[in-house]
Amino acid sequence: MPRRAGRHYDSARPTEGAPVNQPDWAPKNIDVETASAARLYDFFLGGSYNFEVDRELGRKVAAVAPGVFDFTRLNRAFLRRAVRYLGEQGIDQFLDIGSGIPTAGNVHEIAQKANPDARIVYVDNEPVAVAHSELLLEGNPNAAVIEADLRDPDSILRHEKTRRLLDFRRPIGLLTVAVYHFIPESDDPLALAAAYRDALPSGSYLALSHGTEDSLGEQIRQIMALYKNSQNPVTTRTREQVTALFDGFELVEPGVVFTPLWHPESPEDIGENPEESSVYAAVGRKP
Repeated sequence: MPRRAGRHYDSARPTEGAPVNQPDWAPKNIDVETASAARLYDFFLGGSYNFEVDRELGRKVAAVAPGVFDFTRLNRAFLRRAVRYLGEQGIDQFLDIGSGIPTAGNVHEIAQKANPDARIVYVDNEPVAVAHSELLLEGNPNAAVIEADLRDPDSILRHEKTRRLLDFRRPIGLLTVAVYHFIPESDDPLALAAAYRDALPSGSYLALSHGTEDSLGEQIRQIMALYKNSQNPVTTRTREQVTALFDGFELVEPGVVFTPLWHPESPEDIGENPEESSVYAAVGRKP
């Protein structure tokens, strides 16, 4: 997969007193010694915003599951289609939790192309993702980024940027794409999903995708074993468990399906074996 132009960060000039591999712009709390999910995702998408530790683990993952590049590409395509769909339903404000490192086709680019007044709040707990989102959003008064964790709903929902940009009296598009599979059962993902659902007004939407072992089980288990060496171990879930995260929402047809099967725009979007995407996706509406 081709990589975007631009240097990798471990070749950048370090901040004085910072670790050798830390770039000069970076917050001091970046962990450059352990791979992170956001930077691995960027690597699989062909991005440049990752460190050698991420690429090393990424190569190991690709060795046991060459399809991982397709997993991420198809997941990103689902996000784009979901944002366009929500825009067509009149949604003009979005809360994107687990937004990751900016790549082409960001939520604000899609939403604001259709509606220049659309408002977007990005949330991620990875400092690299937040730092680059801040750079990308400079000069965009209708978009902002927060460094916060999905597991702390109050820190996101009550944040000054969230309250400034999003009107909770009107429908909101909540995006939790490829993030809940980093939430173990011990953190009660169903309770977290309910907390966000309860904060949304009627007419809001939830777009969600989630890794599964329901197909390519052995390959996915090998990926999970490798991710145990990262900052973000993976917990896969079945179709039934993913569906449960939509409790209180009315699922948009076709329901919970593999990413290529959710509102494909062409036969090429589906491919010959959509189940090999190994990621479920769905959109639901809060009555």
